[in-house]
Amino acid sequence: MDMNRLISMLTRMFVRSAVKTGVDFAARKGKPEAELTPEERKQAQSAKAMADKAQKASRLARRFLR
Repeated sequence: MDMNRLISMLTRMFVRSAVKTGVDFAARKGKPEAELTPEERKQAQSAKAMADKAQKASRLARRFLR
């Protein structure tokens, strides 16, 4: 495998993981899971679901616009 392809693959994996972590952090508004009230937990779950749908839509749009 070409070294440039390997580096770009590892970079993409790292960025994808960082974005997922950042979306989760933003959905919880920076609070740990244990400190969330039940309504905040429900709101965080819906925000995470909405972010997942947005990511899926962007992947789909990229696929169709190639």
